[in-house]
Amino acid sequence: MRLKPRIPDTRTMVRRAARHGSALLTALGVALSVGLVALLALTLGATPVPARAAGAPHDAAHDDRGRVLASAQAPRRIISLLPSLTEAVCALGDCERLVGVDRYSDFPARVQGLPRLGGLDDAQVERIVALKPDLVLASPSARVIERLEGLGLRVLALEANDLGATHRVLQAVALALGRPGEGERLWQGLDRQIQVAAARVPTGWRGRKVYFEVATTPYAAGESSFIGELLARLGLGNIVPAKLGPFPQLNPEFIVRAQPAVVMADAESLRGMAARPGWGAIKALQQQRACGFAPGEYELLVRPGPRLGEAAAALADCLGRLAPPEAAAP
Repeated sequence: MRLKPRIPDTRTMVRRAARHGSALLTALGVALSVGLVALLALTLGATPVPARAAGAPHDAAHDDRGRVLASAQAPRRIISLLPSLTEAVCALGDCERLVGVDRYSDFPARVQGLPRLGGLDDAQVERIVALKPDLVLASPSARVIERLEGLGLRVLALEANDLGATHRVLQAVALALGRPGEGERLWQGLDRQIQVAAARVPTGWRGRKVYFEVATTPYAAGESSFIGELLARLGLGNIVPAKLGPFPQLNPEFIVRAQPAVVMADAESLRGMAARPGWGAIKALQQQRACGFAPGEYELLVRPGPRLGEAAAALADCLGRLAPPEAAAP
């Protein structure tokens, strides 16, 4: 499976989808039985909010495994192994506590000089331990979690599939940093930015359906993903229904038949789309109703973290430059 090289947050979700069988969509298209749809909804749906551990304080940080991060004091040395979590730490004002990050964390600029410690599948355990962190932030999919915990390190495993989970993750990170209430403040600011962006989307785009590509195989952002929910907040629809999961692999014929009103992808992938077998029949590509995002903007869109308000603005900017279908040239 070929994925964009710089989208590890979304990559974890795509990888989980592939592991649980969404590759079946390539062969089956949208002809899914009721039973398979139910199974996909269960296996590919948003990460559930974990149950609160018995006796845990209400201001304790809980991760996606339901574990409580108990500590007498806030961590002073933090390692983050996911870009969205790195950005969350910095947005909460604690960049200086970071002592190491994954290879893809590149924002804000001050984290670029920190030690690079690998990624989801190849995190460098020895180097992590040598940095003596008192907290490691990681995706629940990271293979290194059990080893780190076996070596006595505290790990908070967090990941956001949808906007609700993004809200929860920001709150959990804030609690872990000893900043109760700051996660909610950050989320409220982000939410206001999305509202402002939504007000700028031309009315002709309301209800129009989008194909948002996250990998060229092709994998797409569906209605139930944080990207799909962000598009919905802007008044847009999605060719990928929620029942297929957040980031399903699609039969290319399904995309052509769906005839999205607008196509969105990273700029490099968009340039080659019309040359794919059959894709020249997609009217949005013929009529240049497409948003090709440069790397910096694309990263905003595929990281479920504190810059999603800016991501919404980038989407609104692109739609403002495009003529909606009823005004497009025939």
